[in-house]
Amino acid sequence: MSAVADTDVVVIGGGIAGIGCAAMISTHARVTVVEAEPACGYHASARSAAIFIPTYGGPVIGALSALGEAYLDTPPAELKTDTLLSPRGELLIAMDGEEEAMSAVLAAAPGIVELSVDEALDRVPILDRHRIRRACLEPAARDIDADRLLQSWLRLARRNGARVETESAVTGLRREGAGWHIDTACGPVRATIVVNAAGAWCDEIAALASLEPLGLVPHRRSAAVLPAPGGHDVSSWPLFGSVNETWYAKPLGGKLMVSPADEDPLPPHDAFTDDMVLAEGLHRYERAVVEPVTRVEHQWAGLRTFAPDRVPVVGFDPRSEGFFWLAGQGGYGIQTAPAMSLLAASLIGGEAVPPAFDDLRARLDPARLI
Repeated sequence: MSAVADTDVVVIGGGIAGIGCAAMISTHARVTVVEAEPACGYHASARSAAIFIPTYGGPVIGALSALGEAYLDTPPAELKTDTLLSPRGELLIAMDGEEEAMSAVLAAAPGIVELSVDEALDRVPILDRHRIRRACLEPAARDIDADRLLQSWLRLARRNGARVETESAVTGLRREGAGWHIDTACGPVRATIVVNAAGAWCDEIAALASLEPLGLVPHRRSAAVLPAPGGHDVSSWPLFGSVNETWYAKPLGGKLMVSPADEDPLPPHDAFTDDMVLAEGLHRYERAVVEPVTRVEHQWAGLRTFAPDRVPVVGFDPRSEGFFWLAGQGGYGIQTAPAMSLLAASLIGGEAVPPAFDDLRARLDPARLI
């Protein structure tokens, strides 16, 4: 980066949110992305289950997901890629004491269909028929090629002239004249607008700008990769797990990824697994299947960051001109990224916001948390 680089918009954070926003803004503005890590998509974006589940999350998440589904299914021509979604399905099971939770899921989501235990075993043959009481399937759940989405947005942003600076942690941030002065590890940059898309570090970036935090809290989510259980070909299995989300499993490159579905609040950091949390989650998984866990081949953890009301934050901060929040995506960042990026680009560019967002803007606005 030059000694002092002038740009219209600086996006702090090179995860899926920041890069999606940069790609869309760069069609009509000069954009610089600053990312602290050696590569974009290093933290939560690279550690996601990468699944599109229409009914996952509350009503705001559902609306954002619905708005972005067509984008993921048939990406616009400028992305130069084909569909980013592929069939998977989600199978939920209820064991003793979970039957009422299954009834609640079925009542809340008409697209989910109840299966017999035999039908559930047809899809995931390692399930223990003696312990499963009920099962249901959400056929609309699909895999998202999250890395291809991120890389497609990166290429688009760069084609549009955006600069992407990695290993460029922000160390200072202040209003200066009509814009912002941002100190980074690669040198200073000036911009009219700052987009705070720093994931788990969003409140820390706000503090650098002398703003009170919004109360964003990162939560750890862990995963372990196991050999294909019993030598099965798992490629066609759905994502499957407890109806109460105490564990879930998903095929991954011929193996099985199992998560304890943990959600422990932690400070922002490069997350790592807690052996006890992972062991307890694997035990819950083992209780539902007939194949024991023989070894863990790989494990990791990521941080899902939530606002106090568990709704994302998209909009300008009313306390400081030109400071824009794109934060609090929780565990839904990949499937909501197209809609959130489109809304952010419209607001930052001063363009007419698509009518589909009329009922969402106030729910997402950071002013609700101030």
